[in-house]
Amino acid sequence: MLNNPQPWLAIRKPLAPRRAAMMKVVSFLIPLAAWCLVSYVPWVWHPQFKITDQGGTERYAVGNIVDRAVYKQEQQELTRAGKALMQGTLTNPIFLPQPHEVARSIYLSFTTEPARRGAPWLHERILQSVSVLAKAFALAVLIAVPLGLLCGTFDLFSKLIEPFVDFFRYMPAPAFGGLMVSIFSMGDAPKVAIIFIGLFFNLLLVTANTTRYVDGALLEAAQTLGATRWRLLTRVVLPGALPMLFNDLRITLGFGWIYLAVAEIVGAFSGLSEFIDQNRKFRNYANVYAGIFIFGAIGFITDQILA
Repeated sequence: MLNNPQPWLAIRKPLAPRRAAMMKVVSFLIPLAAWCLVSYVPWVWHPQFKITDQGGTERYAVGNIVDRAVYKQEQQELTRAGKALMQGTLTNPIFLPQPHEVARSIYLSFTTEPARRGAPWLHERILQSVSVLAKAFALAVLIAVPLGLLCGTFDLFSKLIEPFVDFFRYMPAPAFGGLMVSIFSMGDAPKVAIIFIGLFFNLLLVTANTTRYVDGALLEAAQTLGATRWRLLTRVVLPGALPMLFNDLRITLGFGWIYLAVAEIVGAFSGLSEFIDQNRKFRNYANVYAGIFIFGAIGFITDQILA
């Protein structure tokens, strides 16, 4: 007898493994397909012209990108003046490069020596960004998680710590940028401090709340068996909270990447944010997208490792 396959739209039931894997791939293919459609099919969008032959005009040169209305107006003026018409191809604005251009930029960014002498290679920038985030995240976890466990277990610590932390977490971490530079000078230290401020206070409160979800019956059973407070924390509370705590850490790490992008522009620019900003200034938007995608790829990989 053949087994009926699980319906695609079964309510609150997981898809079959093969279908689940397929949908995960499709989740990436859909936005990529939309990007390709907008980039490669002229009649979808392409609101501008890229000049391939300037004809009789002196206003625009080969390679210039102009809006359709401007292009048509210039063609009309050239026609009235009896001059050769411009030639051009439909294109998107410079801030929307095509997918293959971004893919090529990612490859060249890793393999091409930086134009400025002494500037770090892209892989060195990535390592610097990851190092800054790792230090701040590790420091936040080492301090916030134990305090959160105490707050979630003992009401004394909850009343002593959480009110101030709850107040302080509404202060935006980037606002401390100038102060952190004054305290720690230049380098990575102020960046680590900003990310730490952004992560620590929220992680402490989330950990405390997660700890409160540990089954109370387990705590009562451990106390009945004579468990000390230390053994209660290490043998019951921590193992009971750990599965949900890993999800909290995943979410916190995701916020860490956001704070990293802000922290790297404090004081001296550094890391991937400097790479993105430099290319933005020179209007090299393929490299800007490359840097953004690298941010996302590293964040996604670290999130899956925690998962």
